[in-house]
This record gives sequence, structure tokens and C-alpha cells, in this order.
Amino acid sequence: MSEYDETPVEEDVAAEDYTAEDDTYAAEDTYGDHTLSTVEESFDIDGDGIADDTMTADGVTFIDTDYDGQADAIAVDYDGDGISDSVVIDADGDGTFESNVYDTDGDGLIDTIESDTDGDGYVDQVSYDTNADGYIDQVATDSNGDGYADTVATDYDHDGLVDEISVDSDADGIADTVLADTDGDGFLDTTYTEANPAGDSFQSQTGQVF
Repeated sequence: MSEYDETPVEEDVAAEDYTAEDDTYAAEDTYGDHTLSTVEESFDIDGDGIADDTMTADGVTFIDTDYDGQADAIAVDYDGDGISDSVVIDADGDGTFESNVYDTDGDGLIDTIESDTDGDGYVDQVSYDTNADGYIDQVATDSNGDGYADTVATDYDHDGLVDEISVDSDADGIADTVLADTDGDGFLDTTYTEANPAGDSFQSQTGQVF
């Protein structure tokens, strides 16, 4: 018996809809001078509390969230550490993968989500977890389809509320309008423009939440 037999490997992977559960395991069998490693993760992409059906081969995991026999997401473990580095998701079941999530720093937490929100085949929204706490705190959106982000919403203090929204309406790379929550109460209250860089105060009626 190999010394690696029945040795559990626990992984802590968590970020909203992409979660590896406690039943993650790794098994290794040695054949001559070669080691064959099989690492399986469990996922709940749709967040219904039920582990999705998975099939893993050569570092690629096909994920079936609704058990209809068709992959709704594909996870790829590029470095072979047993934790998927990239996951593409077909959230609406139309056969097109419109979102791609990444763990760019290899800490086991999703930190970047690229989405094609209008289904034209191009990424028009990118969400970031900038402080590695497992929650999105910045969303950049290309609202006019020119390939450049023109609206950026940021939660600077990581409390789940938007602190600033900057808008570049003329695509020159410089924000033309900035809406800000200057007193930290969760409501946008000041607007800054090129014409009025000092800002005008106002009070929004609803809080801004990611």
C-alpha cells in the first residue's frame, strides 16, 4: 500500500457561486516511475445548496448544475494543484459560456469575473475582488460596446456598498462624472464633473449595493 493511500487533502475555495466543499479529496497511485494524480472538487455554481454533478479529466472539470447531462460550467486547473484556476459559466443555459471566473493569485478565492452580459460574444463587464476577502468590490462596465470600460463602481471600504461611481461618457479615458458617498452612510451624496470639479451635493434615495 502506498503511503499516500487514503490521505485526505482539504481545500478552502470560496467565492459566492464557486465553492469547493469539505468532501474534496486527492488520491495518488504510483506506477513505476510515474505518478498519476486525480483531484476532484465539488461545486455549487447555481447556489441551490446541492452539489453539482461533475466529471474531471486531465485537469478539466465539466460541471452540470441541473443534472441534464450537459455542462453548464467548465473548470480548469492549469497548475495541477487541485484547485481550479479558471471557470467558464453558462448561467442562462443557452449553450454559450458568458462568464469566466479566475483565481489569478492562486489563493483559492475567485478574484476576477469576466462577463458578456449582452450575449454578443465580447466581455463587457469585469468584476474584481481587490483585497482577497472573497467579495467583489469593484465592477467595470463597457456600456456602449466600444471595448473600453466607461463606468466603474468601487467599494473602497469593502462594506458591500458602492462608495464611488465614475463615468467616462466620451471614451477619452478620463472620468467625466463621479458620484461619491462622501460621508460613508451608504448613499451617494456628491457629484463631481469636469465643469464642477468641486462637486455638487445631493442625497440619493437608495443605497448602492454590489
